[in-house]
Amino acid sequence: MKYVILVLLAAVSAVHLYHSWTDDSSKRKYTKPFLLPLIIAYYIVCADKLSWVLIIALAASWLGDVLLIPKGNGWFTAGGISFMITHFLFIAVYAMSVDFSKVRWMPVVPAVILYYGISAVIIKSLKPSTPKMMLIPMYVYLLANSTMNVFSLMQLISLRSAGATVAFIGAVLFFISDCTLFLVRYHKNKDLIFKKHFTVMLTYIAGEFLIAQGILMIS
Repeated sequence: MKYVILVLLAAVSAVHLYHSWTDDSSKRKYTKPFLLPLIIAYYIVCADKLSWVLIIALAASWLGDVLLIPKGNGWFTAGGISFMITHFLFIAVYAMSVDFSKVRWMPVVPAVILYYGISAVIIKSLKPSTPKMMLIPMYVYLLANSTMNVFSLMQLISLRSAGATVAFIGAVLFFISDCTLFLVRYHKNKDLIFKKHFTVMLTYIAGEFLIAQGILMIS
């Protein structure tokens, strides 16, 4: 069954990424709602012991996907709130596996500075072309994603396993996806190479799947 789900996920992802590359939002919206349910189904089929926190996190991502389909800052904000819940739930998932006595803070502190710094640079670059009321919520959101990544890093340092590595790569891709989404939506330079949603969705789908796969491998 898991291979059937993987084939379906690959097929739906390929169609969605094609329409993202061609920037066809009218067709992209038909495949987007199926991406996370397939990842959730894959996780449920493969897991010996389910993490309901992870399942709820993935479900919150699905809700965020759906809320981002309509246009408008209100829908964008609602989707962002749903994804922020996702990040806090992912933090909870990672924290369950972290042995803080084994965490080396030397790489963690620079990681915090790096992630928070990148988030600040992204928001600063968007300031001239983004509604003022959106800037602070967007920055807070990127800080939540950054914190999720830091906890993923601490899990990797604590466990030093293949599963923790896969989950960390997934978290990094999710961060790249969110940063790119903000640039795609609000940056004043319309000629940016990632102006289309292809980069956003490629890193997002891969990130969500690798996080789920990494937690599967750890458990």
